[in-house]
Amino acid sequence: MSEYGNDFVVLSDEDGVESEFEHMDTLEYEGVTYMAFIPAEMSLQEEAELVILKLDGEGTDEEVLVSVDDEELLQKLFDLFVERIDEDEFYEDTEDTEDDGDDDSSQDH
Repeated sequence: MSEYGNDFVVLSDEDGVESEFEHMDTLEYEGVTYMAFIPAEMSLQEEAELVILKLDGEGTDEEVLVSVDDEELLQKLFDLFVERIDEDEFYEDTEDTEDDGDDDSSQDH
């Protein structure tokens, strides 16, 4: 995740209804790129629905995000994204704690 925050995008469903989402992570699985989003009004601390989309037409002028219809694949991707997001949050929490400790020790000198 970027230190400057996540990207917000507006996605349209098959009926043309637009909704704003926050991009959480991107991963490549078996040679295909997948992206995870949560509704923009939600946060990771809340129980948010993780929306996983496949990048279709990667590297072309017609890149589009499409839904993943295979339930087994979707569950595998969900597990991978959750693991990555949890690890990233843990790393940031650890980093914050270490920074606080460094600040305290530098003030003592």
